[in-house]
Amino acid sequence: MTDAGDQPQFTAAVIGAAGAIGAAIVRELESRIAGARVIGLSRPGEAQRSLGHLPIDITAEDSIAAAAAEVAAISSALDLVLVTTGILHGADLRPEKTWRSLSRNSMERAFLVNAIGPALVGSAFLPLLARNRRVVFAALSARVGSIGDNALGGWHSYRASKAALNMLVRNFSIELAARNRQGICVALHPGTVDSPLSRPFHKGMAEQQVMTPERSARCLVDVIERLRVEDSGRFVDWKGEILPY
Repeated sequence: MTDAGDQPQFTAAVIGAAGAIGAAIVRELESRIAGARVIGLSRPGEAQRSLGHLPIDITAEDSIAAAAAEVAAISSALDLVLVTTGILHGADLRPEKTWRSLSRNSMERAFLVNAIGPALVGSAFLPLLARNRRVVFAALSARVGSIGDNALGGWHSYRASKAALNMLVRNFSIELAARNRQGICVALHPGTVDSPLSRPFHKGMAEQQVMTPERSARCLVDVIERLRVEDSGRFVDWKGEILPY
């Protein structure tokens, strides 16, 4: 993933660039790839304005369309689109320990942010990937979204919404291959990262099990660089290991 000589400038769009992992990935890409142009997109607000990011609200179709149009005006031949958004808990959302805790509102919120939003981002941003060279579309999923790896149950809305995201990524990979034989589309598990999303659930975990956002970003960019076309449609963790769907 290098920008050499007469090759087009490497250009990436990172959605969720104000988040812990998203911000670390932006910094990693900019420091690792000479001359890289990294377009950060984040929720409208103070963080977006102060960081110079383009605004995007992944829960609103018109906002996604407007953001894609702004990115297209900068570059309509992206090398990388990375969706780093996600929700695990909030004022009206907590991981459910039992089916008795399920509610329509919490499930709708989880699916909107973790599956529907990234799907609509894919619909708007996949067409902006270059058609004549290696390109990557990746979305951050979570190991707990693996059906085959689920031995504990619980966390129903989060698991199910991430499993839905994994299916969407698989679908996108098939469609992307018809457009660009060098196109790669993957779901990525970033590991357990010290971030607002997972911090309330670190209790009982060994310190070495929790990564800094910077380490996760380095590992994820390493994985993205090593991806082959044969990996398209897969679910890959931060170590490069293939996870079961």
